[in-house]
Amino acid sequence: MTPAEEAAAHWDGRIVRLLRDRENQVLELATPKGRAALRLHRAGYQSAAAIRSELWWCAELARAGLPVPAALPARDGALLVPLSDGRHASVIAWMDGEALGEAARPNARPLPQVLDLYHALGSLLARVHKTTDSLTLPADFTRPRWDREGLVGDDPLWGRFWDHPAASADQRATLIRARDALRERLSGEIGLIHADVLRENVLVNGRSVSLIDFDDSGFGYRLHDLGTALVQTVQHPEHPQLRDALMAGYGTTDAAMVEAFTLARSLASVGWTMPRLAPGDPIHQSHIARALYCAARVLG
Repeated sequence: MTPAEEAAAHWDGRIVRLLRDRENQVLELATPKGRAALRLHRAGYQSAAAIRSELWWCAELARAGLPVPAALPARDGALLVPLSDGRHASVIAWMDGEALGEAARPNARPLPQVLDLYHALGSLLARVHKTTDSLTLPADFTRPRWDREGLVGDDPLWGRFWDHPAASADQRATLIRARDALRERLSGEIGLIHADVLRENVLVNGRSVSLIDFDDSGFGYRLHDLGTALVQTVQHPEHPQLRDALMAGYGTTDAAMVEAFTLARSLASVGWTMPRLAPGDPIHQSHIARALYCAARVLG
């Protein structure tokens, strides 16, 4: 029995197909109650307490009517199940829709439609943040911190991006300059954020959007969610229009800070590649190039 099959049995489910294999392995699951998404959480990434906190938060958001996936209990009522290989498994409700986009690909929809969707996404992020502020977190609630130290401190959450072995001496100098600048500039309201609002984590149904994959969520600057939502399109010609539509939906006019958080996410993504990708993977160089592009935009 594979770990996925072992996990599926706790929900009386059957594996249908693999959906994603990044931080977590995500599979479509057929259960007696319908389609669902099974997550096999990568060992050592998030603690069991942090995963339970994520599941609690999503359940509260879903209960408040927001389009996010709620956890489904296993046969014994548990939301998180330990597996024999050391990982944990959870199952979340199935969310219909097509991804807003994919990494390294241009927008496939007409621009006016995409702008409407980015406005809707900004509105949804504002609702997520506002609804979260009305919640009383459990005493044992714990999530990572995407604050100044988590993004550009001495030991950022996703690693010391300025030490990337594939970066040249000049590139490292720029990454360090960007880090130093952001340590001075980053500011704003801090609260629970999604922290990974990539286009593949935004599902589209007509003119509405929903938000999935809260695995990287934590306590951080609220505008970091907007910066993350823009990092995949920062090199696209329509980026300023997407940014303005997203900001209008969210209700902010601080374009400079949103651009700063787009840079912050681009830097973090450079660190993300180091322990996860093979040394020759071209994504190393593309992420470094994107971070340098963002640094030139923000720092001049």
